Amino acid sequence: MLSEPRFSKTVVDIDNRSFTIQVLLFDNGSFVSITEGQENIGGLMASIGTSSMPITTSIIPAKSESLFLKLISEQISSMITGINIISAFIPKELENKTAKTLIAKIRDIVEK
Repeated sequence: MLSEPRFSKTVVDIDNRSFTIQVLLFDNGSFVSITEGQENIGGLMASIGTSSMPITTSIIPAKSESLFLKLISEQISSMITGINIISAFIPKELENKTAKTLIAKIRDIVEK
């Protein structure tokens, strides 16, 4: 496990769209922010990784992409078996390919 908080900021360009992924990892959880365009706080979701299935709750409902937000939150919580808080400010709907690429990139960042 980590002994001190770790911060990562990555810009990912997918299909002429630019996303900023910011991750702050702790020993028992993480904060993840995904933004497109301006770095705003968007929909906010929290998940707690347990031994079986993550428990997830919406803190600030997302205007769009709520399923994407929930999926990422639960995956990260399961990976780190801890608390994950994720924010996503994505003004336009995501295509499946774009969503899959973002999920893969976030997983790579968290697994390091």
